[in-house]
Amino acid sequence: MFFDRPESGEISILVHISINSESERQDPEEFEELAISAGALPAAYLKGSRRHPSPNYFIGSGKLEELSAAVESHKAGLVLFNHSLSPSQERNLEKHLNCRVLDRTGLILDIFAQRARSHEGKLQVELAQLEHLSSRLTRGWTHLDRQKGGIGMRGAGEKQLELDQRMIRARIKGINKSLTKVRGQREQGRRARKRAEVPTVSLVGYTNAGKSTLFNQLTNAHTLAADKLFATLDSTLRKISLPNFGTAIMADTVGFISHLPHGLVEAFRATLEETAEANLLLHVIDASNDAHLEFVNEVNKVLTEIKADSVNQLEIMNKIDLTEESTPHIQRDESGKPVRVWVSAKTGVGMDLLLEAISELLGGKMAEEILLIQPHQAKLRSQLYEQGYIEEEQINEEGLYQLRVRMPAQELERFLSKGVVALPNTCLKSSQITGEATEILNDNIHTATN
Repeated sequence: MFFDRPESGEISILVHISINSESERQDPEEFEELAISAGALPAAYLKGSRRHPSPNYFIGSGKLEELSAAVESHKAGLVLFNHSLSPSQERNLEKHLNCRVLDRTGLILDIFAQRARSHEGKLQVELAQLEHLSSRLTRGWTHLDRQKGGIGMRGAGEKQLELDQRMIRARIKGINKSLTKVRGQREQGRRARKRAEVPTVSLVGYTNAGKSTLFNQLTNAHTLAADKLFATLDSTLRKISLPNFGTAIMADTVGFISHLPHGLVEAFRATLEETAEANLLLHVIDASNDAHLEFVNEVNKVLTEIKADSVNQLEIMNKIDLTEESTPHIQRDESGKPVRVWVSAKTGVGMDLLLEAISELLGGKMAEEILLIQPHQAKLRSQLYEQGYIEEEQINEEGLYQLRVRMPAQELERFLSKGVVALPNTCLKSSQITGEATEILNDNIHTATN
């Protein structure tokens, strides 16, 4: 910090005040999880209610004395508020309590700083921290006045506060320049995937919903998956193979939380753009949490803020091993389109159904056909195998490859345009070619080759 403040400690006092004038209330239990996730050791939890926050200390005089006694009794070095404090409120509380004070935003920033591993993630966290800190410098250097005049006393003519603000602005400018470069690299990667016609599937969801565990199950990756809030900060991309579809890219992203500070959304915009540009969103939901419907609404709010609300979405009801609804299944809408899949990422139950639903949503309308590949079209046959479209293969009497395939209708049209011949639908249910179909086949092959 840029001013003298008491050293922070792990023994903490938590404060949650229900403000009657607030339309949306903070969750005190979630805040305790946040504190523990940051490494704090909560010694006491002070709760109360007020009509409006106090302009000086946020809490009233009685609660302030109670908080001061708790800090002294437990020898706490840190007080955490489940609210957004103004810079003056934070400073006044620190002076009165003689210990470090953090609001909800500061606590989330601290957790982000601990979790960031990649260069990009660290830049994004530092940007959010500096934006948050810039408004908290005022009166931080009141012991230093403007440089005095006289021999040997002349200086730059700036207060220390002004110097610090200028340094912060310069650092913010430098970080934004670096993140612009990162954003350009990500955009270049997305353009390359689009040219290669490789779709992107992005995992989104409330923090600790099980996104990273699901990501590891589907991709055989080894990203950090822990039972704590914001275990994942850095966006990770991995290739997955989908049945009857082919290759796709899966992205694991940072988890969302209620009242996510706007500065964090802005700082992580380079990462969150992977979500906005995805072909499909997998919205992972903790089915075992009674408040999961509220969490869904919070996630959708952030998706709207980053302009990703128009992306096709599939809900993943995770952790069914902890619920009564323990049978994995796919829920469909009236048109038969998958809208929700019940799985357990921890046990791996329902992963085959999830892959099936993803393939169906990415591929659109699926087609089942029997294709005939001539020997000189071996490259097309290889492509069909690479994409996982082939379910059965035989070689007929004419020495042609007879392939039973299930694939997106759009992809089928692409292969047919390259000279691949499809048998009539009357032959679809049988893996044997009838005499009549053989005649039609020969006519089609003759037409295709001439």
